Amino acid sequence: MNIYFICTGNTCRSPMAEAILKAKNYENINVRSAGIYAYEGNGMSRNAEEILLQKDIFQPHHSSQFTKSDAQWADLILTMTTAHKEVVISLVEEAAHKIFTLKEYVEMEDGADIQDPYGGSLQIYEQTYNELNEAINKLEIKLKLEEKI
Repeated sequence: MNIYFICTGNTCRSPMAEAILKAKNYENINVRSAGIYAYEGNGMSRNAEEILLQKDIFQPHHSSQFTKSDAQWADLILTMTTAHKEVVISLVEEAAHKIFTLKEYVEMEDGADIQDPYGGSLQIYEQTYNELNEAINKLEIKLKLEEKI
């Protein structure tokens, strides 16, 4: 199964989500991330990288912008916000059936959006990590129930 995480600049939320899921080491899950307004080749934000390292997750990262070919590769496209979802659907309407916010897909009840830590303190990034980790744990359970992992 190919899973794509999407955020704005591909330097905070989506690469953190990618790293968290990749750290689970599922053989049949391929994970990528991109941003809808990303500059190609930027690194992960310093605080995002620091939080991942504190959790013993190392993930090299270079930002990339989401493209139509990315949508073709993906079996599931999970965005960080409803606004991201709407933009992605407008770019690849034919893929709308496989585009969800992460929280929507895993049926979390505390809103559809993952908070954006960009420019925030290490504590804000840790809150975002915790939010992502909870959602990805729910994603893991859902995929196991659907026998996709």
